[in-house]
Amino acid sequence: MTHYRELRGTPIRIGISACLLGQKVRFDGAHKEVPRQELRETYEAEFMRALKVIATRGRHVNVLQHMAGYFKRQLDDESRNELQGCIEDFQKSIVPLIVPLIPIKRYARKLNVPYLAGQACLNPHPKELAPRNHV
Repeated sequence: MTHYRELRGTPIRIGISACLLGQKVRFDGAHKEVPRQELRETYEAEFMRALKVIATRGRHVNVLQHMAGYFKRQLDDESRNELQGCIEDFQKSIVPLIVPLIPIKRYARKLNVPYLAGQACLNPHPKELAPRNHV
């Protein structure tokens, strides 16, 4: 089942398994049963617990430093210093989060670090919802 939520006039598709919502599922053995109530309640509780974790600037900096560590030996001094400067500027609230994410995403692709290239934090939203930096 797919739910829609409006944000800035653009619908966001969120996919949630129908069985976790308590609906009948097609290939469940009996073809009419719904999942056990405890499973659905556990899923909902874990989902809500995850939503309560606030993404602070400090947590973002921690993640950025961790990602930068994946290619610190492969970068020359100038590139490494430039990336660290972007992270520090974000930490000081001088620039938005996208500023250090752009070089990390570029280096992950260029230096072939598949683990980083597949991280959702490097593509935090659909392109249609990207911040607009034009005047």
